[in-house]
Amino acid sequence: MPVTAETLCTAFRGERRLAAGDALSVARALRAALTAEPDGQPVLVFEDATGKAVDLDLRGSDEEVAWRLSPPPRGPGRPKLGVVAREVTLLPRHWEWLNAQPGGASVALRKLVDEARKGSEAKDRVRRAQEAAYRVMLELAGDRPGYEEAVRALYAADRARFDALTAVWPADLRDYVRALAAEALVNLNEGG
Repeated sequence: MPVTAETLCTAFRGERRLAAGDALSVARALRAALTAEPDGQPVLVFEDATGKAVDLDLRGSDEEVAWRLSPPPRGPGRPKLGVVAREVTLLPRHWEWLNAQPGGASVALRKLVDEARKGSEAKDRVRRAQEAAYRVMLELAGDRPGYEEAVRALYAADRARFDALTAVWPADLRDYVRALAAEALVNLNEGG
């Protein structure tokens, strides 16, 4: 998904958090920070949902920045329902089975996907949190003390160890990584 004005992001300059919020607000804050301190450390912006580094095009006026962050126009499909047409490649026997289902292939595929999503929702949340936290840790904390052990604790869902290892990290970095990792550090055996 492309970054839009509503995408939640966090910007760092070194170990210091410069801005957090929707992408448009973060872009405006970055423009001000870069104007005030043009020769400072490089700025990294992360999408909060994925931990992926994103590029915000800060050229031009505030209106031009906002225009570039506008959602792209919708393509073919049934936009009022949020339906998007995409290609799916299956073997002939799969198509035969799908077409024989009540409502046809599209309805059957939607039902199968919804069923699979329900069955793996908790695991998917944990995996997404682990991936997001790991991406940010790799970019901002890869040379920090305890980094490798903190990664192991993240994937082992060991909150106490993760918190202990990240305790010595700079506050902004530590707090952001812990927030991203929160879903991954829930003990699923306790119903979390």
